[in-house]
Amino acid sequence: MSAERDERKYLRIEDLPGMGSSTAEKLRELGFHTVESLAMATIRELIQAGIGEKKASQIINAARASSSFSFIRADELITKRQNILKLTTGSKKLDDLLGGGIETQAITEFYGEYGSGKSQIAHQLCVNVQLPVEKGGLDGGALYIDTENTFRVERITQMARHMSLDPQDVLKHIILAEAYTSDHQMFLLENSDRVIKENDIKLIIIDSLTAHFRSEYIGRESLAERQQKLNQHMHKLIRLARAFNAVAFVTNQVMASPDVFFGDSIRPIGGHIVAHTSHTRIYLRKAGRGPIRIARLVSSPYLPEGECVFKISENGIEDVKEDERRY
Repeated sequence: MSAERDERKYLRIEDLPGMGSSTAEKLRELGFHTVESLAMATIRELIQAGIGEKKASQIINAARASSSFSFIRADELITKRQNILKLTTGSKKLDDLLGGGIETQAITEFYGEYGSGKSQIAHQLCVNVQLPVEKGGLDGGALYIDTENTFRVERITQMARHMSLDPQDVLKHIILAEAYTSDHQMFLLENSDRVIKENDIKLIIIDSLTAHFRSEYIGRESLAERQQKLNQHMHKLIRLARAFNAVAFVTNQVMASPDVFFGDSIRPIGGHIVAHTSHTRIYLRKAGRGPIRIARLVSSPYLPEGECVFKISENGIEDVKEDERRY
């Protein structure tokens, strides 16, 4: 195969060298609908379609060459990082805490107790992502994987009207998928690449990430299997976010650590697997009984730890006014 052939841009998986129609169909059954998804695949994943290691390697390498995945110098990374965009949360203070907003090509995790505002932020992002880039949006659609039946059309309508957007038009650009089990949740994400590409999805939400895993894998004997599946699930999510330059936003449940006697005993579910795979982690908590929330940046690859306050009102996610700061 010539170098010119290697650098060719393949639009469909059938166009890849060594790809027959029957092989393409088998790969689609496994959830690989686009060249981008194959570029992020592993040889082991493709072998499940009855493909030999050599052929699987050939397909993946061609897909990666087509998608421009290669070694680059660190100074060249500065130019590549310019492709990363930021999505506004609706609160300038929260955006500042996040370094200008929630970035694409990374997983951002918001965790907190029930009622802390995780799903409210997810709803707001579904609206904000449809704004033009100059207004803090990504000019794209949202894919919302709902595991706890928290998505509400009425809330999207409220937020859209406040932003002078047509609610019906906003709803048309939100693709909703309800996950009934952890396996179903994984299946939805693994088969989402075509939906993402065809609907210009720039925001992938999983609300919540760990609910099904927490309820289905009970006891220490099932912990290893649960963590292995969570690891696989989150790595699929980051691959999609990078392939389509999209925001990956997950919410997470919490638990109280019985061995903590001083300070905050709240810990997110998922242990080290979720901690290592989430690039940015935000801990949400209520400030009394009002609409004010406190967001604490727990970890980030390059941002310092810090806190900010914002509020959740009928309009959506907003900054707190000076006369509302009594918390």
